Formats: sequence, structure tokens, C-alpha cells
Amino acid sequence: MQTEHGHRFSPELEEINEKQRKDVMKTLEPYGKATLADLGGMSDTERTKWFFWNMHENLDALRKLEPALVGQIMRMQFTVCDGQSMWTEKCGLEKRIELSCKWQLMLKDGSSYQAEENYSINDGWIDLFVGNAPPPHPVLQENQKGYLDSDSALYPNQLFLYGWITEGMWQEIKPQLYNASANCHTDIYLRDNFMFPVKPNLQFVSGPTGSIGITNLEFRTSSHGRLNTWVKG
Repeated sequence: MQTEHGHRFSPELEEINEKQRKDVMKTLEPYGKATLADLGGMSDTERTKWFFWNMHENLDALRKLEPALVGQIMRMQFTVCDGQSMWTEKCGLEKRIELSCKWQLMLKDGSSYQAEENYSINDGWIDLFVGNAPPPHPVLQENQKGYLDSDSALYPNQLFLYGWITEGMWQEIKPQLYNASANCHTDIYLRDNFMFPVKPNLQFVSGPTGSIGITNLEFRTSSHGRLNTWVKG
């Protein structure tokens, strides 16, 4: 956990952050220790807690299941501001996109490489800065694209992804996001090898206590209708 790109917290502050992280993980532990077979009978919120706990406390075992998160984009809002920045003393043009998503967790059964199970987890929002460099807020590390957080006091039981994309990426996905056809839909895809728990021994990602750092954002557009059985309840 760091304050600025490449600037580390003091050891004392890292110790405080780690204590806070452990406190958060302790509240998630009863859900996190559930077995894979239990996931089908859990609620969306409980499965979200299971995922975050295992990302932080059981990462090696979770990696064997090749977890991936897929966000079904339901709505989009694009905002352009020109003038005084909300985050710095500079003036200029700022672009942001907000996406409302339904999230699902994809896991592969360790006993069979081909077997894959999909589970619905919490809905949420994605807030992305558009620019050719990381935004001044939220503070991210070099090569970090964002972080995923599920512990919002304002919006409990919601998943929030804060981050940024380049202008080039925005130009690529913009036509698809504006496409109103029922036979065209766009998802955001987070692969397991690009998700990391925000903790002191992983200095290349930062974010709120208990969050997950993201180093790659992938958008997928499909030209066919989405199946009603897209996720398991």
C-alpha cells in the first residue's frame, strides 16, 4: 500500500494498514472458509465475501481454480468536464465513464480442467478515468489499472471497480457501448493472473483496505443475444 506512484508508506503506517486488513479479513473468514461445494447454496453477498477472503488469505489454492470475474455491462454514463479539476489544481479536459454491472465469478473445477462453474455475485459500478496516464485520483501504482472494492459504507453489498483506461481503449469500446441492439452486448473481464490482494508484501498494487488490485482490464463484445442462463443463482 502506497501513497504515490513509487513512494512507499513508512513501516509504521504499513503495520497499521496490515492490522486493518486483518480485521476486515476476520469478518469475512466464516464465508471464506466455505468449500467449493457450498458456493451453490450461498447468496451473492456471501459468495463475494468468499472470493475476497480467498484472494487475500488463500491465494495459492484459489489460483488453481483459475478464478475470473465477468461484469455484464447494463448501463453507461459518460461525463466530460472542462475547467478546474476535482482532484488537482490543474485546469483542463477530464473524461470519465461509469458502468453499471452484474458480476459473475467463474471457477474451474480442479478435478477436471474443462469443468467450469459460474456463480452470480454482487452487482456494482465501474468508475473509469479516460486518459493517457493514470488519474490523480484514485492513486494507483505504475502499471496498475484499478482496484476492486466491496466494502463501501455508502453502498453496502455492492462491488466497485475504480481505475482508468487509455483514450485509445475508449475509442475502441465506445461504439459497442453505444450500440442499442439486443444482439450486441459488452462485458468487462478480469483474469485471475491480473488480480492481486492489496497488502504490504505486494507493493505494485494499492487501494482501500481489503481491496483487490487490477493490472489488466479486458472488454469483450459479442454479437449474439445473451442467454437467460448466463449465471447460476
